[in-house]
Parts: sequence; C-alpha cells; structure tokens
Amino acid sequence: MTGSLLEVIALDVRDAVAAEEGGADRLEIVADMASGGLTPAVDTVAAIAKECRLPQMVMLRGEASFLASPERLEGLRRDARALSEAGAAGFVFGFLDSTGAVDLAATEALIHAVAPLPWTFHRAVDHAADVQAGWRAVRLLPNLATVLTAGAPGGVRDGLSVLRTRCEAGDGPLILAGGGLRPGHVPALLEYGVRAFHVGSAVRASWSDPVEAHLVRRWRELVD
Repeated sequence: MTGSLLEVIALDVRDAVAAEEGGADRLEIVADMASGGLTPAVDTVAAIAKECRLPQMVMLRGEASFLASPERLEGLRRDARALSEAGAAGFVFGFLDSTGAVDLAATEALIHAVAPLPWTFHRAVDHAADVQAGWRAVRLLPNLATVLTAGAPGGVRDGLSVLRTRCEAGDGPLILAGGGLRPGHVPALLEYGVRAFHVGSAVRASWSDPVEAHLVRRWRELVD
C-alpha cells in the first residue's frame, strides 16, 4: 500500500475491476444502496473473488435500520459463513439498540461469527444517541479493523469537527472516513491524522452507473 488506505464501494464485478485498475486498496461489497447498503449475494462475492485480487469487506446488514432482532442476527450469521467461503476477507456491520446506544450483544455475536476475520463498524456509530459513548464502546471490540464514519449523520461536511476530536482522542488509526466524502475534505482529514478513506458515489456518475477507474485514480493521488 502506498500512503493512505483507499476503499471503494463495489456492487458487482465491473465495479471491483475498475476499482482495482484505479489503484484502490480494498473493496466494500454491498447491495441496495437505496437502503444505505445491505448484504450482497454470495454469488457476487464469489464472482468478484475470481476476477479481482483486492480484499473484499462485505456488508452484513439485513434492513435499512441499525437494529438487529435475534432472527435477523441468526440470518446474518448464516450469511457470514457462506460469504466467508465465497471469498470475503472481512465484514462490515454494527448495531444500535432501541435507545440509540451501541448494541454490544448483537455486535459481539457477529464478531464471534466472523472470527478470525477483521471487521469494520459501519456508520451506525454516527447515529448513536451519544456519539462519544458509542466510540468508547466500539474501540475496545476485538478484531476491529476500522470504523466507517463521517462524524455526523449528514456526512463528512457536518462531521469534520467530530472527526478531529476523535483523532485528538487517539482514534485516528481506526477511522475510515466516508459518507459524503469530497476531495475538499481530504487535506483537513490528512492533517488531523486520518489515513483511511472510503468512497462510493464520488467515483461514479450515479448509483446506477459503474465505478470509473480514472475517478478512483484521482482519489488515489489525492489521499496519497
């Protein structure tokens, strides 16, 4: 890896190949971006593994909310097994309970299900009722690779001050900055100490269009 980590959202093989061609380090594999990203099909992960060498961080999320019922969790555990066999290098998940606190029981159940693979706690942390308490809970969880965060529910533009505070608190190495990330945000984030960046809509014309390698390359240069 050159300077920073660059992760690109991929919905299919074509996206994955373009991301690799553009110089991405890692993929986040999701389905249904209209719902904010849900668990992809096992076949998608298997097909990408055949055509692309980049590690796939695969979303485990069954619905658009951050809640996890016992039935939903059981389904995600089964999905994790099948997706691991298909080629997942790690997973992306994270849950809140009905009070808006990090749901440690649900999150730890999935950590156990995907072990020893690494995982990313996704943007549920930005939606926690108490963001600082959310971070305190998440940062201590085992095998945590990164926390995908914009700092605020509305995106990086609204969350820059929170991301700076998290870096000052020592969480910089865990932060994977994403969610409305734009080129203009990168210099400040690099200055704070953020070294991992996550892009989706910024490397394609729209969610119904494929990833464009030349846009990924531009981000590669920017974050390095």
